[in-house]
Amino acid sequence: MSDLSKAAVMNLEAGEELAGGWATIHIPDIGIYKLIAKKKRDGTFEWAHFVQRDNGAREKVYRGQAKTRHELDSALEAINNALRKTYGITLLPSDYNMYTLDGKKISETKQ
Repeated sequence: MSDLSKAAVMNLEAGEELAGGWATIHIPDIGIYKLIAKKKRDGTFEWAHFVQRDNGAREKVYRGQAKTRHELDSALEAINNALRKTYGITLLPSDYNMYTLDGKKISETKQ
């Protein structure tokens, strides 16, 4: 396993696809809350929710699984409810960074 694979919040295996990425606006002195999800080969979903600090560190990583897209949407709704109550903000669809295990951005690789 490469160092990048160990540092990643989530890895995509062969046959898996990214199901979405969401992020909040920047919260001063906290960072940005993020949620990423992938669809696995068996049709289920795996997600990771975390805060990315201003120094780039990823902390408070929570992981879960959903059997359906509806369950994934329910997890997103629950996370948004907590963020709304605490900070008055929610996760919104977002761009995300994807890299190959040799460190190249996916957008830089030829498919």
